[in-house]
Amino acid sequence: MKKSIFILLAVLVGGFLNQVDAQGRRGLRINEVMVANDSNFIDDYGRHNAWIELYNSTYAPMEISSVYLTNNPAEPKKYPVPLGDVNTEIPARQHVVFWADGEPNKGTFHLNFKLTQGQDNWIGIYDANGITLIDSITVPASLLPNTTYARRLDGEGEGIEAWEVRDGSDTYYITPSSNNKIVDTNKKVEMFAETDGNGFGLAAMAMIIVFSALLLLCICFYIISRIGSKVSRRNKARSHGMSAETLTGRQTVQTTDHDSGEEIAAVVMALHEHLNAHDKESTILTINKVRKSYSPWSSKIYSLRELPRR
Repeated sequence: MKKSIFILLAVLVGGFLNQVDAQGRRGLRINEVMVANDSNFIDDYGRHNAWIELYNSTYAPMEISSVYLTNNPAEPKKYPVPLGDVNTEIPARQHVVFWADGEPNKGTFHLNFKLTQGQDNWIGIYDANGITLIDSITVPASLLPNTTYARRLDGEGEGIEAWEVRDGSDTYYITPSSNNKIVDTNKKVEMFAETDGNGFGLAAMAMIIVFSALLLLCICFYIISRIGSKVSRRNKARSHGMSAETLTGRQTVQTTDHDSGEEIAAVVMALHEHLNAHDKESTILTINKVRKSYSPWSSKIYSLRELPRR
């Protein structure tokens, strides 16, 4: 019986972890694609090949070694991302580039298919089951060499409106393995600095947060103590074979009917006067001489030198 319960719990926990992992992979996005690469980004072999940039839009690391990349919706499991490569774990809000060169033997990030210039290229990402489509995009046939089809903002938006063509200019720069939009300022921080230059608002906000947290802790401790008291009262009533309400009523009666402190003090003084029971000590000191046991270590015959005979 215990073994069956353990197996059932293991299955439930495994299913829960797989579901959480699958939910995390839903945040994987195709972020930027270059079909014809003549003089742009080069791979780890020094060659110019088409590339596909994926983006982890979640705020936690994502392991993608169990997903599939394909350029054909009829073959959802065309390229399974191999297991055992530490680089397949994408950090939060970061990117990874796959090379569409048709040479998967070159490494984990080299796909087994190519992208064709001059025609629409459909690209899709499927989950580990090979059925659930995580994300897809159709790169237009009009895309010129050394230009990319990229999202306006990393991992955000749906449909054609979220995408744009980038030619590598100062405005439409190409960013493999980097953010599509480089942000060098934080508007919220700048606005807060303008409205609260002396920091009084920040200090007040911090104090409110701290005291709110302390109040919440006090409420939690109070609730926990009340629950513990009720549980203890119920267990005590169960040990006496009565209901918790009966035990509570009896404790109330006993608490209200007990003698006051003045009454107890009067009784003690009366007993003291009647019995004359006060502490008396004799002034005789008694010293019990304890006989020491013999030990050769303390014997004088071993510590004195014997005089020589003449």
